[in-house]
Amino acid sequence: MDKKVITTNRKAFHDYNLFDKFTAGIVLTGTEIKSIRKNAINLKDSFCKIEDNEIFLYNCHISLYEQGNRYNHKEERVRKLLLTKKEILKMHSKIKKDGYTIVPLEVFIIKGFAKVEIALAKGKKLYDKRETIAKKDQQRDMERNRGKY
Repeated sequence: MDKKVITTNRKAFHDYNLFDKFTAGIVLTGTEIKSIRKNAINLKDSFCKIEDNEIFLYNCHISLYEQGNRYNHKEERVRKLLLTKKEILKMHSKIKKDGYTIVPLEVFIIKGFAKVEIALAKGKKLYDKRETIAKKDQQRDMERNRGKY
């Protein structure tokens, strides 16, 4: 598969423990897909909600398309995600029972279609974040020292 990653939500990897991952299609307008192809998308504070057995993406910022004139889109509109009913019900039960949240991880293009990878996640506590940072620092130091000897 020819997968071109457009953007990643690095904040999600820092703030959440990630569990099940799903790939979903996004319902977009013409100018939105053109802006996405120009890497004009930001997932930083975005999240997903399930409403009436449908899943929606909130706070995803897609910049205006320069040549879009009057047909341009709203930058932070709510966008519907395309998943199977079985996947949505599985996520809905996990959210209700175990207190998970749904976080978008990355947007990519496959065969001309924009897709978003979402994950069930639980928020990290402050001490978990510190622990993760400490592990990354140790790993980086080990990599640096490995080259010296």
